Amino acid sequence: MRKKLFLSFIVILLIGIIAGCSGSKETGGNKKQTVLERVEKSKVLKVAFEGTYPPFNFVDDKQNYIGFDVDISNEIAKRLGVKTEFIATKWDSLIGGLKADKFDIIIGQMTVTDERKKSVDFTDPYVVTGSVLVTREDTTDITKLEDIKGKNVGVGGGTTFEEVAKSVDGANVKLYKAVSDYIQDLQNKRLDVIINDQLLMGYNIKENKLPIKITSEILNKDEIGMAIKKDNDDFVKKVNEAIAAMKEDGTYDEIYKKWFGENKL
Repeated sequence: MRKKLFLSFIVILLIGIIAGCSGSKETGGNKKQTVLERVEKSKVLKVAFEGTYPPFNFVDDKQNYIGFDVDISNEIAKRLGVKTEFIATKWDSLIGGLKADKFDIIIGQMTVTDERKKSVDFTDPYVVTGSVLVTREDTTDITKLEDIKGKNVGVGGGTTFEEVAKSVDGANVKLYKAVSDYIQDLQNKRLDVIINDQLLMGYNIKENKLPIKITSEILNKDEIGMAIKKDNDDFVKKVNEAIAAMKEDGTYDEIYKKWFGENKL
């Protein structure tokens, strides 16, 4: 009798464990929240960028974030029915922070590359631009990429500009963390040339009346996408729909013209 009772107890216990596991799966007890679910629940879209990259993302005199990326982010959030929260992060920590769920999306001028696609997923491009050579106003011998051979070249570390510079044998490539630092070194003659984005450099030269100039045609065309943690296809789809709608109704063009004028690449 005791043996039968014991066996009955074991059977009931096992049924309870199985039912509990099944119920946990059905109710999502062990299911990890997706990025879209997190955004919809919190009603906040956490956007990461450097925050020191005018005219794309930077702070104004009142320490508020402004720029092209900020306006685009706010419009994306509006169309998702949520608010934005901006998180300034060093460039080399952006992808790591995204993968660790410190924020929901990177909207910070990140070029879509095959290497980055191994770590994150990208939305459709929201900017198409390209890198150019920039020198001091008195420089006349650096107008094409091969001219940087034997020159001191400043670029941002971990950027596509670094890849462009290092494609030329004999170029003395120096890596920087901040654009302002290598612009300063160019002006102070510690560098001969820098490589950066056409839109960024054109804006900075004009707005800050810098004694430097763009000397080349576009060296390589860059497609800029918004980075999202892998395996969140539903979120990528939602953001792509918002980008498409912005372009369709003219909102994107209004934001673009505000920061860069009439012409788009």
